[in-house]
Amino acid sequence: MNLDHLRYFVKLAELRHYTKAAQQLCITQPSLSHAIRQLESELGLPLFERSGRNTTLTPFGEEFLDSARQALETLDRGIASLQRSARGDGLVRLGFLRPLGTDYVPRLAAGFLAANPEKNIRFEFHTDRTQGLLDGLLDRRYDLVLCSEPSPELELESVPVTGQGLVLIASKGHPLASRHSADLAEALPYPQVYFSKGSGLRELVDGLFAAAGGKPNIAYETEEDQVIAGLVSQGFGIAVVPYMDLLLKLDLAILEISSPPYERKFFMVHDGKVFMPPAVQAFRDYVLKRASGENQL
Repeated sequence: MNLDHLRYFVKLAELRHYTKAAQQLCITQPSLSHAIRQLESELGLPLFERSGRNTTLTPFGEEFLDSARQALETLDRGIASLQRSARGDGLVRLGFLRPLGTDYVPRLAAGFLAANPEKNIRFEFHTDRTQGLLDGLLDRRYDLVLCSEPSPELELESVPVTGQGLVLIASKGHPLASRHSADLAEALPYPQVYFSKGSGLRELVDGLFAAAGGKPNIAYETEEDQVIAGLVSQGFGIAVVPYMDLLLKLDLAILEISSPPYERKFFMVHDGKVFMPPAVQAFRDYVLKRASGENQL
């Protein structure tokens, strides 16, 4: 069914006058008459009948008018929504690691919204471990994720955008507690509270200890860095964790890692095989520009 014919029908039904309807539609009266005849032929029933100079709807026309209006309203809403999205309005579904949710992500999102006050942009925020975030990205539940570097086997596109320093923590009564820094080789003899398998940091910390020349003495394992910090403060062992403000509130000694040097990198990841809406693309460009500026400082 011709969409223009539907619009012509609704306009004629509202004005009940061919000449006036044709003028408002910016078409000729014969073109309008031809369109209505085609529509009636397609439906197999008359929609209008003449009443002197005016035109009135038949009972079939009255019945069809409600459906035509609803169809056009639904279509117009859909078109308007797509046009807003094309202009940069829309939803950004962002997944990220929990440590990034305290400052980094809120600062990015607020800055992006402030830079685009004329656009209607909304965010959905989700936190998870790296593997859960990547699974959500592949399942198309997220548009972008901020996490540890994904495996090349996943064929995802990733760019480093920020980093986080790692530190060695110990309870205040531990033999290392009086130190300001330590080589990880010095930590090898002591029991450790360690990231469990599946954590984005497990392989990274394993690699650090391998570079230090040994394997850690793992006493306990858990997924969350905040939990690790709490256990260390109570003497369950020492640990390598990302630096976070929480460490300052616990009864802990915080040591810089003098060797091997390392800064944990966080990557912005998306699936290049999936279309990226304009609002998401604009946010990604904003994050990359911010990351580039920070790297140049």
